[in-house]
Amino acid sequence: MSDTLTEVQAVEEPVVEETPAPAPEAEAPKPVEAPKAEKPKPARPKSTAKKTRTVELTLTVTGTAEGEWQADLVHGTQRVVSGLVIPAIAVAKAAKELHEDIAEGIETVLEAARDQHRTRMEELEAELAKVKAQLAELSE
Repeated sequence: MSDTLTEVQAVEEPVVEETPAPAPEAEAPKPVEAPKAEKPKPARPKSTAKKTRTVELTLTVTGTAEGEWQADLVHGTQRVVSGLVIPAIAVAKAAKELHEDIAEGIETVLEAARDQHRTRMEELEAELAKVKAQLAELSE
């Protein structure tokens, strides 16, 4: 009988099973954090500076070696003036008013045009003198 009791007791003893340890890849669930309350930003002091509105104007002045000048004016993307003929003296005066470096660049172009016109004038004067001489020969 005692053997049977022992067997029964052995059967009645609770069996303790070991639970496997969590795998290293598995992460423990993170605790849920309450959303942090955002601190209100302090108001920026208003600027006393005046806001400047810019206007985009593009003036293009084009000249030829012969001294012919023209201007194009664009406001933003809209062409306001196209191919407006400008006297060379007006270009020279405007360049002097804008900046010395601009005036020097314009003056270089104007001087080349003057030289070209002087050369052409000398050629024409020589031709005119020749024609006058021929006319004088015919008149005698």
